[in-house]
Amino acid sequence: MAKIKEIERTPNPDAMRFVLDEPLTNGVTRSFENDAEAEGDPLASALFAIENVINVYYVDKYVTVTQDGEAVWSELLRKLAPPIREAEPMTDLEDDSEVHVSKEAQESNDPRLLEINRMLDEQVRPYLLADGGGLKVLGLDGNRLKVHYQGACGTCPTATTGTLYAIESMVKRIDPEIQVISV
Repeated sequence: MAKIKEIERTPNPDAMRFVLDEPLTNGVTRSFENDAEAEGDPLASALFAIENVINVYYVDKYVTVTQDGEAVWSELLRKLAPPIREAEPMTDLEDDSEVHVSKEAQESNDPRLLEINRMLDEQVRPYLLADGGGLKVLGLDGNRLKVHYQGACGTCPTATTGTLYAIESMVKRIDPEIQVISV
């Protein structure tokens, strides 16, 4: 059973990050945007069964839950804690090859995408994870890079402004013509 060490606010007022004593996964990231996606995942399914939960994102010792903005955190936290505490370590999970990069983007032969993903892995994703979220590259359509924010970043006001601008500035070093679009 997972023991909650801390509960941290994220830059997103509608998301909280639970820090656990022991890892749930060994580096495998899971991101769910609704209960249908969470089917077959005991932790995510239990969290989506709680009213107002709209996103579940977890990796290693971190579980981020995003609500719809309608719940009072003090009340919601009391409901979220038991399923997180009851979660069993999932050390046998296989990596989701599409958690950070869509299948379409993985199959692209555009060398810019390889460079962009390397840059995101080194310079962006670790910081987003520290804030309870992540970033998935959906694809490069001409000079339009489509990305999707995960976890706390998905509905965070700063993700779609400041972070998106910073990512676009970095990507422009690879190709000045690329425009980054959050979908």
